Amino acid sequence: MATVITEKLSRLFINMRQVPQLMAPLSPSTVSSSEVPKVFWKPYIHTGYRPVQQTWCYYFSTLFQQHNEAINVWTHLVAALILLLRFQQLSQRVDFGQDLHAQPLLIIIVASITYLTFSTLAHLLQAKSEFWHYSFFFMDYVGVAIYQYGSALGHYYYAIEPSWHEKIKGFYMPAAVLLAWLSCAGSCYAKYRYHQSARLLSRLCQELPSSLAYMLDISPVVHRIYTALPSERADPALLYHKCQVLFFLIGAFFFSHPYPEKWFPGKCHFFGQSHQIFHVCLVLCTLAQIEAVVLDYESRRQIYSTLQGDLAHNFSALCLFTVTCSVLTAAYMARKVKNKLSFKEE
Repeated sequence: MATVITEKLSRLFINMRQVPQLMAPLSPSTVSSSEVPKVFWKPYIHTGYRPVQQTWCYYFSTLFQQHNEAINVWTHLVAALILLLRFQQLSQRVDFGQDLHAQPLLIIIVASITYLTFSTLAHLLQAKSEFWHYSFFFMDYVGVAIYQYGSALGHYYYAIEPSWHEKIKGFYMPAAVLLAWLSCAGSCYAKYRYHQSARLLSRLCQELPSSLAYMLDISPVVHRIYTALPSERADPALLYHKCQVLFFLIGAFFFSHPYPEKWFPGKCHFFGQSHQIFHVCLVLCTLAQIEAVVLDYESRRQIYSTLQGDLAHNFSALCLFTVTCSVLTAAYMARKVKNKLSFKEE
């Protein structure tokens, strides 16, 4: 018996040793930070970068290779596929076309899939050139803005308590639109103006609008958690809401602090980056949030139908307005980047 176990363990060890060979990068191989423009540099990541100016096919093929963006790509790609499957399941029992009150649910699901898809493309394809690096991350920020609006709408429409609704109904949704756009504009400007320099100003431009947006967007959920009666605290939707808050706060910490790569400089080029942990936490936050909103949609219809009336179409129009403003902002900033790079080449 011991001999059989030993043989199985030996085979497993041999197979594990073969995994890095199977996942080895294709030609051209990854390069060090000194071989790519500074705009691609990440703090404490010294190697694992993909060379610039390769074909688009090469960058798509790196989906199955080892490089310093591989984990970031796969975390959001897998999450997007999970949400697509969840949406397909929901469409079998939710009439998104005819049920007016299902429109906000549709918006938050589509917004979540959008930001995950845009993030996947940004991390996969941004190494093509300096221009495409900026452009794809501007697109990523558009996805974040859309997701912020979708989150605000989902919380306001389904999760809110009547007492909190009465206090914030006059400004909540317009403020959510403004802060979502400011988050996109601030992130684009910080990327364009302060990359690798003026770290404090960069964080203020990017993180301040996003922080204000989150505090507003999550307020209906936080109010509901703190005012829930003892008999309501076992509500599955409330438990999912608590999870989404927890995962977001953990993710926000790792987004703002370069740990653990700061402790192991040059050792986390493939695995162990703070942004990877942020991605995982954000995915868990989103999945928990979607489940909470679905449960609220199914169980709180009497509450939200009374509070919201026939405003769903107005909220859909606000979503389209947010998308338009964010896309135009990203396009404008991409144009500025193109002019900047052309001037530098001259």
